[in-house]
Amino acid sequence: MVGPIQSVSSNGIGQTQARTAKTSQTGDFNTLFQQQLEQTQSRQVAFSKHALDRVEERGIEVTDTLLERLGESVERAEAKGATNILALDQSLAFIVNVPNNRVITALSEAEMKESIFTNIDGAVFL
Repeated sequence: MVGPIQSVSSNGIGQTQARTAKTSQTGDFNTLFQQQLEQTQSRQVAFSKHALDRVEERGIEVTDTLLERLGESVERAEAKGATNILALDQSLAFIVNVPNNRVITALSEAEMKESIFTNIDGAVFL
């Protein structure tokens, strides 16, 4: 019995081998792409139950823009090695645990004036 016939290209690699190598490389790329996509999607900042309660009672509006700005702040803080940050702008402040991408608490402008922030190792302006 004769085995499968395989043509050989000019570089000496059989077409079957070349297709297998290309599929393997494409598969690796797709796997890597999916992993990066999942990491990006999972990087969205979440709010702890305590933070959600504070947002509600203090009337803080959590918009997509605010979530994006908080996410960018976490990325910048993570690049510098911070673990707990104060993310603030002119009227809002958030304490964020960087490794867990989790907002721990939220403060409005009125609460910021009377607060002392402890157990943080960085501050990021939104």
